[in-house]
Amino acid sequence: MSDLHLVDVPVPGGSAEAHLSLPPAGHGPGVLLVMDAIGLRPQIAAMCDRIASWGYTVLAPNVFHREGTVAELAPTGDLRTAEGREAFMGLAMPRVGRLTSDLSRPDVAAYLEALRGLHTVDDGPVGVTGYCMGVRIALRAAGDHPDDVAAVGGFHGGGLVTDEPDSPHRSLATARAELVLGHADHDRSMPPEAVAALDEAARDAGLTATNEVYPDAPHGYTMADTSMYQEAGAERHYAALEALLARRLGGAPAGG
Repeated sequence: MSDLHLVDVPVPGGSAEAHLSLPPAGHGPGVLLVMDAIGLRPQIAAMCDRIASWGYTVLAPNVFHREGTVAELAPTGDLRTAEGREAFMGLAMPRVGRLTSDLSRPDVAAYLEALRGLHTVDDGPVGVTGYCMGVRIALRAAGDHPDDVAAVGGFHGGGLVTDEPDSPHRSLATARAELVLGHADHDRSMPPEAVAALDEAARDAGLTATNEVYPDAPHGYTMADTSMYQEAGAERHYAALEALLARRLGGAPAGG
């Protein structure tokens, strides 16, 4: 796992801590990483560092900044056991519910402004990649900021298609980003009909989209610090994300 390198990002009504990872060259296109429900922790820093190694400046904000600091919200138990993960999720899911779209959307505008304002970020469009509940935020970012967001990755997302007016899939109507989505297999929060509805929304918007279910991958498959980790799904996600960012942001070629 990697150490957190925290910076402060101005947001409406205050500030949010965010982890910052820099590329080997010291500058590159910007990528916003939207964390999962477990929060900003060394695992997220490690993921940011890996993406940064491809040539990008990566910012991962504490989207639960209204709930507490990174240190206050950090898990203390062993998430690699099913019991430890389930116990912590009992604390985390109410936070997810309280982060409504009317709160998260202005925050995302602030996160993108902060990312674009970093001297290590090259001019041009940015990418957004989200995990778990972070995929909802990533899809809305694409729809709300079509001139800025050229690439969106979303992995083991849940609740991406609902009957609500602010359902994340509805944001695709105003997006222009290329999408790469990797869903967890047999995920009750993302059933086959929801995957199909995402396909339809992307097609209707004229977007280039890869929208796949990863075989045998549980919800949370990218997170190596939890009992849900699946190496095959995690590595597939990294390969797909690296290729997406290279195509749309002009970074290093995939595998380079």
